[in-house]
Amino acid sequence: METWDEVRTAYQVARVGTVSGAAEVLGVHHATVIRHIDALETQLGVKLFQRHARGYTATEAGQDLLQVARATDDQFAQLAGRLRGQGEGMSGPLVVTYLDELSPMMTPALVRFRARHPDLLVRAITGARVFRLEYGEAHLAVRAGAAPQEPDNVVQPLGALQVGLFAATAYLDRRGRPRTDADLAAHDFIGPETPENRAPFYQWLARSIPPERVCFRARESRVLADAVRAGAGLGFVSLASAAQMDGVEAVMPPREAWAPRLWLVTHVDLHRSAKVQALLGFLKEEAKSWP
Repeated sequence: METWDEVRTAYQVARVGTVSGAAEVLGVHHATVIRHIDALETQLGVKLFQRHARGYTATEAGQDLLQVARATDDQFAQLAGRLRGQGEGMSGPLVVTYLDELSPMMTPALVRFRARHPDLLVRAITGARVFRLEYGEAHLAVRAGAAPQEPDNVVQPLGALQVGLFAATAYLDRRGRPRTDADLAAHDFIGPETPENRAPFYQWLARSIPPERVCFRARESRVLADAVRAGAGLGFVSLASAAQMDGVEAVMPPREAWAPRLWLVTHVDLHRSAKVQALLGFLKEEAKSWP
């Protein structure tokens, strides 16, 4: 495409709003930006921008061009992400994303996987953000809850996260040990920042415990687990995490209704690459021994 440089320049001008800003993004001189805009307007025979003291504002024709350029830029970004992720064999970067709660299981598994393939550079990214695999943001995601429905993703089951109700021994010595669900009403609870949290164990909490009994709330799973350890009340902790916590004991064992399903998610373009296939098989075997 002979005019792609000019179109890309116009896109950045429309996006940023100034010639100097577009020049900085593109890494060119501002005179180059002006020359590209003038050449493109001459070729198309229309004004793409209204010039004013504050910068450049796209005309109706410029907005039409912007939509096409944005779609093209997105497609190039997706292609670049997929190409970066393909790599050759068992070397180069391997980006895996998963929830903080899965770290006691996933992180040691990834360490063992890299020990088998020392030419890999493993990047483990945790948190609640859903990374866009179609943009090459990650090679593989482990997600919890309902099966992901994004198009062009390959989704495979990985079991369920076993979650129980735990509390600090010091808290239970002070407040007593509940034996039945009816006993729970006399206790303080630790819960998510928003009662609408979709985790099945927190949905159970919202249905079963009065909201005023949830006396300590937080967003991050690490903070919630620390609150359990510190004696703030009863809280949900995965069995894998609880095994690494001193001074806590199980109040109620895991229930099937509390267990979120786990899913391995890859993008169709990277699914068949050697390192993704190797990691998928490895994690499926590892999951057989997870609590």
